Amino acid sequence: MKNTQLDMKRLAAMDAARATRLLHRVREATLAGRTPPIAPRPVIDASWQRMARLGLDPDQGTSTVLLHRDELEERRRTTLLAEVMQTLTRGLAGIADASLQIMVVTDEHGRVLWRQGNSGVLRRANGICLEEGAAWTEHTTGTNAVGTALALGRAVQVHSAEHYLHTLHNWTCAAAPVRDPRDRRLLGILDVSGPASTFHPAMLALVDSVAQLAEAEMRERHRRAVERLRAVAAPILCRVGGRAVAVDAHGWTAAVTGLAPVDRIPLPKSFRAGRVWLPSLGTCAVEPLPGGWLLRVEDGPGAGEPDAEAPQRVVLDLSRPRRWTVSVSGPAGGWQQELSPRHAELLCVLALHRDGRTAAELAEDVFGDRTRTVTVRAEMSRVRRTLSGVLAHRPYRFREEVTVEVLRPEQPADLLPHSTAPAVREVRAVPEVREVRAVPEVRAVPEVRAGAPGRPGRRARTPGRPR
Repeated sequence: MKNTQLDMKRLAAMDAARATRLLHRVREATLAGRTPPIAPRPVIDASWQRMARLGLDPDQGTSTVLLHRDELEERRRTTLLAEVMQTLTRGLAGIADASLQIMVVTDEHGRVLWRQGNSGVLRRANGICLEEGAAWTEHTTGTNAVGTALALGRAVQVHSAEHYLHTLHNWTCAAAPVRDPRDRRLLGILDVSGPASTFHPAMLALVDSVAQLAEAEMRERHRRAVERLRAVAAPILCRVGGRAVAVDAHGWTAAVTGLAPVDRIPLPKSFRAGRVWLPSLGTCAVEPLPGGWLLRVEDGPGAGEPDAEAPQRVVLDLSRPRRWTVSVSGPAGGWQQELSPRHAELLCVLALHRDGRTAAELAEDVFGDRTRTVTVRAEMSRVRRTLSGVLAHRPYRFREEVTVEVLRPEQPADLLPHSTAPAVREVRAVPEVREVRAVPEVRAVPEVRAGAPGRPGRRARTPGRPR
C-alpha cells in the first residue's frame, strides 16, 4: 500500500476487520521505528512520540487509583460542569446508549466525574478502569481521546490500535474539551466511548457540538449574571465622582463611568476589598457589590502609574503543551492570565530578548516576515492592555525593574509544540538558552537557563534591575 496518510473517512470506508488489521500494522511498525504501510494520523503520531518520551510501556494495563467517594463528590459539587450536566446528558447519553456506547465527563485533570449509557458497555468499561474517579490522562493511560484532548486542548477521535496501550485496542472513543466561556479555562472533557465495532467518524462532530452547546449555555448564564450586576451597579455609578467601573468576580465589565469601556479587567486571584494596584487602571479603591466589585480609580499625580505597589515579578509558564499562562506579582498581590498561542509566542520572544524587539524584529521572529508589522502591533496592543504595568514599547520589552522567569517543558521539542514561529523553532533546537541584557549599569549578567532538559518545572530567572 502506498505510504500516504490515514484519515477517519478512509477507515470508515474500509471493511471493519481490514481497517483493524491495518491500524495494528501501522502501530507495530511505527513503534518499532520502521516505515509503516501508511502514515498514522499526525495527531496520533505526535501522541505516540510523547508516550515514547515518557517511557510508557504499551503493554501495561489501565489500572489507576480511584478517587475516594468524598473527594469525587467534592469535585462534582465545585465544577461548573455540574450546571450543564442536563444539557450534556440530553445531548449525548441517549445516543450513546442506543449506539452501544457510554458518555463520560471528566474534570480538567482527566478524572472521570460522571458516566452514563449502555449498561453492558458500562460493565465492560469497568474492566479497563473507565469508571468514576479514574484518571485518563496520557500519562496514565497513553494515547486515548480523553487524555489526548486534554493534551491538545481540542477535539480528538482515537480508534482501535491508535490507542498506545494494547489493552484499549478493542475500543473507540471521541472527546472534546469544555471550557469556561468567561475566561476560556478548561473545565473538563466530554467523551463517548464504546467497543471498536461501534466506530463512526461522525461521532467526533457530535461530541464537539454538544460541548459547544454546553459552553453556550454557560455563556448565557454569565450574561444574565452580568445584567443583574449592572442593574445593581448603575445607580451607584451615577453617584460616584471620578472614574469607576463595576466588574463581576472574573473581571467582566458590567458598568463604567469616566473610563473608556473594556470587556474585561484582569483581577488578582486573591482579590479583596481595599486599595489595589491593577495594571490596566492603576491604584484603585475596591468595594464589594452583590455578584462583583466596584473599582474606584484613584486620581491625582502619578495615581495611574506603577509605584511601590507595582508588579515586580513575572512568571511565564510555557511548561505545558496546551495551556500557557503569565503570572504577575508584587507587594499589592498577584494575578494570572491564560495566554493565546500567539501571545505565548510573543512573550516567549520578549522574555529571551530583555533588551527589546522592534515590531519588524517581532514580525520576523513570529512570522518569518519583517513586513508584517501591522499584525504584530495589533497583537502587542492586545497584550499590553493586560500587561501595561510590566511591558514597555519602543522597542517592545519587559520593563527593566521587573524580574522575569520562564518555565519551559522538560523536553525542548514540547515548547509551544504547535508553533511555527521561527524564533520558537530555534529555541526548541537548543536545550539551553543564553541571554545577555543590554543594561549599562550591570557589569555581569548571570546565565539564563530557561528550563534546562532533565529538570521539569525548573524556573528560569531573567534578572531585572540589581537589588
